[in-house]
Amino acid sequence: MFRPQPHRRACLALGLALVATAACTPPARPETSNADVVARALAAPARAMDQAEDARRHPADLIGLSGLREDQRVLDLIPGGGYWTRIFSGVVGPRGRVYSVWPKAYADQQLHSVQQLRDAAGTPPWANVTVLIQPTTELSAPEPVDVVWTSQNYHDYNDPFMGRPGSRTLATAAFRALKPGGVFIVIDHAAAAGRGLADTDTLHRIDPQTVRSEALAAGFEFAGESPVLANPADPRNIPVFDPAIRGHTSQFALKFRKPAR
Repeated sequence: MFRPQPHRRACLALGLALVATAACTPPARPETSNADVVARALAAPARAMDQAEDARRHPADLIGLSGLREDQRVLDLIPGGGYWTRIFSGVVGPRGRVYSVWPKAYADQQLHSVQQLRDAAGTPPWANVTVLIQPTTELSAPEPVDVVWTSQNYHDYNDPFMGRPGSRTLATAAFRALKPGGVFIVIDHAAAAGRGLADTDTLHRIDPQTVRSEALAAGFEFAGESPVLANPADPRNIPVFDPAIRGHTSQFALKFRKPAR
């Protein structure tokens, strides 16, 4: 009878162990590009009410700028009707989390939108969404987040209805809320160059260079920008609600990163 030599017996045992291990190991989750994840989130039937806005608001480009991925945590500051919250929910998926945060001064003026978002949050397909109302001078999440996102509201922190906490205060709070290496995205209506904070209450605009200076002063590194919302036809010296430009203002999208160390 054939008797394998000791070294052959060892090799045979090792081979059998590897086969058994392979049989018990579940297959790896198929690799999916982040662009595919974003495209799937944008095409979701649950956000059919928003899709007519996509051509104007360029969500794929701006999510690409942020680098938001599956399983991450994102803070959507002043979510309005929930347009970005619904996209984020689809992108981060069931193992991710979306914190939709309202400063109280803003929430008091948007009670209907707040209630609508609260009614939807935590239920399919928005089970990963949590709505928070916080003191206007504070900004936080229950855990460190990968992305803090604010769209068209950075300028408001300088205005009377918010109590003028100052947008520099917001940049500092966003820095604290992020994980090391996390990203702060600021999208807002552009004021004319050199106007600084002068137009935040009257025109609802802010100079992008002021945003950049405040974010850098808060500790961020500048990490990029996107021109997809720019409109050269906007004179930048009229209110954003003027019928001549409403819905087509020239906006900037800036990306800042909290240093990893």
